[in-house]
Amino acid sequence: MAAKETAPAGYEAQRYEIRVRGPIGPTMMQAFPALTASRRGRDTLLIGSLPDQCALYGVIHELEALGLQLLEIRSLRISDSGPESSLPPEPPGAAPSTPRPPSLNG
Repeated sequence: MAAKETAPAGYEAQRYEIRVRGPIGPTMMQAFPALTASRRGRDTLLIGSLPDQCALYGVIHELEALGLQLLEIRSLRISDSGPESSLPPEPPGAAPSTPRPPSLNG
């Protein structure tokens, strides 16, 4: 999947951090030209800008096609000092947390 760096008219590109279980080698990374990879313990973080949700779904599809286990997707916001996660960072050695929506029953 080749993601463009520019977003379609009327849309703003969004930065994402995508956590995947295990290493991703250079050959597999060719499937994600808009993303850069870095290791975090047993996991790999893919970080980069995607032009729209369609491109995000394309990345998810590629991960599945390559047999990679998707652990987490975070939307990153860009501040004056650079990219900053919209969620607080995890403590070292902690398992990734998944926010749960509030109960509809109260």
